[in-house]
Amino acid sequence: MLSTRICKIALVASVALFLFIVVLNNAIFDYPSNYGFVHHVLAMDTLFSGDSQSWRALRDPTPDDGSWWFYHIFYATIIMWEAAACVLCTVGAWKLWRNRTAPAAAFAAAKKLGLIGLSVSMLQWFVAFITVGGEWFLMWQSSTWNGQDAAFRMFACLGIILLFLNQPDE
Repeated sequence: MLSTRICKIALVASVALFLFIVVLNNAIFDYPSNYGFVHHVLAMDTLFSGDSQSWRALRDPTPDDGSWWFYHIFYATIIMWEAAACVLCTVGAWKLWRNRTAPAAAFAAAKKLGLIGLSVSMLQWFVAFITVGGEWFLMWQSSTWNGQDAAFRMFACLGIILLFLNQPDE
């Protein structure tokens, strides 16, 4: 029983660590390249279908017209979403750790923030990357800026962890 709980705690904590590194990369260490990803997806400038869906694109803002801030705000929203999931998983893992030897009902109650954090992260990968980026901005058509495989991989990994965490503990 304790070993299963430790596994659940370790997985939630590992997601928190992953998200922490993602936030550091996106916000500090590699802002330009990840911002470039967002820029190209929103601009829809590397699609094979040409201009048939270009009305959806948010094209080439320039600092002169002030619209370039939209790209940065969009990207900052992604980073804040990742940071929120990171905090939820971190606090969730801590609550799980504190209740690792508690009765089943207390450990089950401690799962709440971990489950919410995992769900928030899953929603980001599914809504922001697979749905909005992948389908609305047709990211799947870009050979250079297609993040759907990575998004699905993250969605699936997080989903498996969420299912495992949500299993009842005896």
